[in-house]
Amino acid sequence: MSAAALEVFRARARRVGEQHAAEVDALDETAGARRALSLVAEANLAKLCVPEQWGGAHLDGLASRKDVSCRALCAARYELARHSAMLDVMLVMQGLGSYAISIAGSDPLRASMLPRVARGELIAAFALTEPGAGSDLGMVATRAERVGERWKLNGAKTFISNAGVADFYTVLARTSGAPGDGGKGSLTMFCVPANTPGVSAQRFEVTSPHPIGDVLFDGAELDDGQRLGEVGSGLDTALAVLGRFRVSVAAAANGFARRALEESIAHLKSRTQFGKPLAANQGLGFDLAEMDMRLRAAELLVDEAAAAVDRGERAVLEVARAKLFATENASYVCDRAVQHFGGLGVKRGVLVERLWRDVRALRIYEGASEIQKLLMARELTR
Repeated sequence: MSAAALEVFRARARRVGEQHAAEVDALDETAGARRALSLVAEANLAKLCVPEQWGGAHLDGLASRKDVSCRALCAARYELARHSAMLDVMLVMQGLGSYAISIAGSDPLRASMLPRVARGELIAAFALTEPGAGSDLGMVATRAERVGERWKLNGAKTFISNAGVADFYTVLARTSGAPGDGGKGSLTMFCVPANTPGVSAQRFEVTSPHPIGDVLFDGAELDDGQRLGEVGSGLDTALAVLGRFRVSVAAAANGFARRALEESIAHLKSRTQFGKPLAANQGLGFDLAEMDMRLRAAELLVDEAAAAVDRGERAVLEVARAKLFATENASYVCDRAVQHFGGLGVKRGVLVERLWRDVRALRIYEGASEIQKLLMARELTR
């Protein structure tokens, strides 16, 4: 039954993309983000980001009722990314921003927030990265100090997707120790409502449009009930979030690459140069063969990794391998597509140019390519 369930989620995502991508992409970042989430929620896809136990999708054996299915999320992201980066990012941010609540929040917090996340009524964001802390979370400097029964939060996060549109942030903060201590036992996760006094956001632009920016905390006061997990368990919680959602980045990369390959094939078949279609040029035909082979390999790596995660396996090697290969390959495929289009390939408004911009950040966020190589090397030699 799991295969049938996957096809249901895949088909829903495909319909949303085919029917609404142009509408979403014509809007500005804020309006586009909100419209994208409303469409994803209307199609019941936001429910893939929340365990069934707390209002999420019925997974039909893909994962337990207490967890999120990596395979289902990958299927949806693949189809959404084929059509719109904004649709894709607004889906996954519901999961990245809320999963720490799913695995570490109190039952009252889960009951009050997760069903609303699943329905798209609350917009989620995940706040890890800081000006001095990216791949090395042990360098997190944002600090939460206990004041009686409450916490006071001070610091700054950067490159936070949904900054300025999110209703809440799950935030990794330092509760002891000093930056550079590795983070084990000294960091704690919190759920921070965006309307908390002392919380503000400052947006900036990146190559692929979506709401992103800095989130600042200036004496923001939190109830202890907003703490996620035990004090000092934040690093493990953050890594668990990344471990569950990282392979879906690879799935999105494959969706972008699949669309780029489709665009290349159509263009090379229809564009005539020197009296024949470009597709009749052996060198360009070899290009398509290489693109197809690499993309199929990336898709199989994602299938393998997502299935391993859903089975509850450690899967560090499988996930790192899929994330590394798929994201690097997507840049290759989209770059070749731009080359196939010639001058049109770098013209704003041409789809392959947008895809080329959309895929670049995937090699950086949720663990840069270099971090994936490091993880793989450790696993292969442990």
